[in-house]
Amino acid sequence: MTTKEFFGKLFSPFFMLHLLAMAVVVVLLCVGVHYGLNIYTHHGENIKVPNLQGMNFAKALEMLEEDGLAIEVADTGYNKRLPPNCVLAQTPSEGANVKAGRTIYVTINSLASPTLAIPDLIDNSSFREASARLTALGFRLLEPKVIHGEKDWVYGIECRGRRLMAGEQVSIELPLTLVIGEGFDEEEDEYTDALFETDSTEAGVTTETDDYDFDENL
Repeated sequence: MTTKEFFGKLFSPFFMLHLLAMAVVVVLLCVGVHYGLNIYTHHGENIKVPNLQGMNFAKALEMLEEDGLAIEVADTGYNKRLPPNCVLAQTPSEGANVKAGRTIYVTINSLASPTLAIPDLIDNSSFREASARLTALGFRLLEPKVIHGEKDWVYGIECRGRRLMAGEQVSIELPLTLVIGEGFDEEEDEYTDALFETDSTEAGVTTETDDYDFDENL
């Protein structure tokens, strides 16, 4: 095949028509993919998340379904100032723009206050350590009850006058009272030390007197 014949076939109307058809197919394919993705992802179609906090879960479910959104309970909490089954928190937050079908995760108010296990603090920690640990768990502490014993040592935990044991489940709403030692009485210690010194002094005087009498008899 000569060069002239090659270029003649390359630029022939039949070959150019095939190239044009292929170019049209590629363009149509790109346009179709672009619009198909926009339809599939709902490009440009945003839904603003409403404020659900304080709303009953059933009402929140109905509202979100009308907007084309879903809802799912992710966790539970407790707030005694709010009714049970109401929404305490939500993710995404109010005002966020999301796509249709997006799931909104919520925290629901529990029917009753949660209970926690009493940690192993009795006869095992100081007043400061026990107070820090209990308050970190969320318990409210009353004024400690003082008994005779080592100063600020925890000898017990009470709730409404009842002695608690380590591991016992107690409502987070009930206040606790730590039973701690009052420590040694300083005045009593001073009196004891003075008495001890007096006894020692008297014993020394007696010894010296005995020695003196013994020498005099000699």
